[in-house]
Amino acid sequence: MALTKKQIKQLRSLGQRLKPELIIGKNGITDATIAQAEESLEAHELIKCSLLEGCGYTAKEAGEEFAERLHAELVQTIGHRFVLYRETGKEGVEKIRLVRE
Repeated sequence: MALTKKQIKQLRSLGQRLKPELIIGKNGITDATIAQAEESLEAHELIKCSLLEGCGYTAKEAGEEFAERLHAELVQTIGHRFVLYRETGKEGVEKIRLVRE
């Protein structure tokens, strides 16, 4: 599902208030970090991730890798952080109502 410009703007706004759910360290992107991101996306739909110095990735590279492996949308990258979005299929989770154009 491709997001529209208005939807990306909405998600960026929501993402600004988030604290990083996932911190990627010197081990880089591992199966464990992918699994943790998967769990967080299912629970929250929108997550912020942070990279520590020396992890070997830029935020854009890491964000694109996570987005591809998790079938999510890379909403934003700023500095050492990136924001991912994926609609959850989990019951009982408050879903983000995306604007329609």
